[in-house]
Amino acid sequence: MMATEVQSGDLDSATSSRLEVSIDGLTLSPDPEGEQTQVEEPDPEPAEPETDTSGDAGGEDGETAKSAIERKWGFPLLELYGMGLKFFKDKDGKAFHPTYEEKLRLVALHKQVLLGPYNPDASPEVGFFDVLGNDRRKEWASLGNLEKEEAMVEFVKLLNKCCNLFAPYVTSHKIEREEQERKRKEEEERQRLEEEEMERQRQEEERQRLEEEERQRREEEERRQAEEERLRIEQQKQQIMAALNAQTAVQFQQYAAQQYPNSPEQQLGLIRQLQEQHYQQYMQQLYQVQLAQQQAALQKQQMQADLMVQGTLESTGFCSGEPIAASAAGPLCAASATSSEETPTVNGGQSDSYSEGMDREPEAEPAEEVSENGPLLADSPPVIAAPSMWTRPQIKDFKEKIRQDADSVITVGRGEVVTVRVPTHEEGSYLFWEFATDYYDIGFGVFFEWTDAASASVSVHVSESSDEDEDEEGEPPSEEEKAKKEAGKPQVDEIVPVYRRDCHEEVYAGSHQYPGRGVYLLKFDNSYSLWRSKSVYYRVYYTR
Repeated sequence: MMATEVQSGDLDSATSSRLEVSIDGLTLSPDPEGEQTQVEEPDPEPAEPETDTSGDAGGEDGETAKSAIERKWGFPLLELYGMGLKFFKDKDGKAFHPTYEEKLRLVALHKQVLLGPYNPDASPEVGFFDVLGNDRRKEWASLGNLEKEEAMVEFVKLLNKCCNLFAPYVTSHKIEREEQERKRKEEEERQRLEEEEMERQRQEEERQRLEEEERQRREEEERRQAEEERLRIEQQKQQIMAALNAQTAVQFQQYAAQQYPNSPEQQLGLIRQLQEQHYQQYMQQLYQVQLAQQQAALQKQQMQADLMVQGTLESTGFCSGEPIAASAAGPLCAASATSSEETPTVNGGQSDSYSEGMDREPEAEPAEEVSENGPLLADSPPVIAAPSMWTRPQIKDFKEKIRQDADSVITVGRGEVVTVRVPTHEEGSYLFWEFATDYYDIGFGVFFEWTDAASASVSVHVSESSDEDEDEEGEPPSEEEKAKKEAGKPQVDEIVPVYRRDCHEEVYAGSHQYPGRGVYLLKFDNSYSLWRSKSVYYRVYYTR
């Protein structure tokens, strides 16, 4: 303890001196007037907080003073006491001014918490004139055996009683602590979410890695299978092309020699182009034959099912024998007619691409069926081979060469159909055709008329419609007249259906094997164009 006395005037005057005492960092300064009397005869009022404390403790439903104050202030007792002690040291004489007795009481409670109950033997002697020291010891000794926690409780209560700023001070610390706790929880939650997100990303990356490996494995397997399939198809293609080239070598060589008589390299390139187109047309025609065979098989199954149903009806006796026989004969005849009518469609081809080297095995089955149907169909015409068609880009050179012969350039007027009649030649076995136009496309098709031509020369016929036999306006003819008219006409088979061709961009060419003696009909159809006429450059010839 350090005591400092400041005197002025008479030393015997109690009002002319001021004593300041610093005890463990706490400053005690008695009031300048009437303070001496209070020091010599201390007022027992500081003991009142004990009474208040005991009264409060007894009035809080049996709760201890410690739990009650902790529940009230929201801090543990030790932490609350530390905050109160710091507040007392920092704010004494600044934010609040406690009385002399309150300071003595607070210092005594602090000693009780720090050192325990007062022990005269362990405490140094205090001088006779050390008034503040004696007051401090008396106040400390008055606490008796007060427990440490009880001293803390009384210190907090007394500090709150003598200074109304302590409660806001504690509240601000409480809010700050809650804010820190909230931030801590938020930080923990953020870290937890980050860890979960990192774990999720790790699992997602692992899943994507496994999926990528699986995808690469599947792609590698698909590439391997595709390569094997490509090699197999290429090998099969080479075998088929070798067989087809052996059949068409002479025809393509003759055609190439006519196109480029003085250029072996161009002949070889044209032959390769024709061979590739021939292969593509052959495969397309083969697919059509397979489809027709599948349809025929399905139709045969349907017929068998109908026969089984018919037999079931006969066995159960739901109707008489004659009507059942008649109804059964109807589908059989219709099926036979359908089969015989569909056979030229398969052989003749109903698309833009054809092959003259087509295998004839699919054609044998319809021929046998026709022959089995009876002698009525014995005079049917022979099977017509499929044509070959291709294109080549040298359209400018082709038209310049054709212009030298005026008869090889024809004009198809708007809405007209021009038919070029080309009779078969006695020394020929194949017909070749080539054509092109100037600026617009035109319809083109090939038909074969089973008739003996009176002349071997090529002739051109113009009609106003694609149907040359269209009746003029008036009453329609009767069925008998139609039958007589049809009976007088020669049979005409379709070789190439009429489709619009982009012959203004490329030269369209084709060939067909003679099915017999007759006349080829090359139709150039401009009936769809109501405003434009078309100039057609064409050439036809035969080979052996």
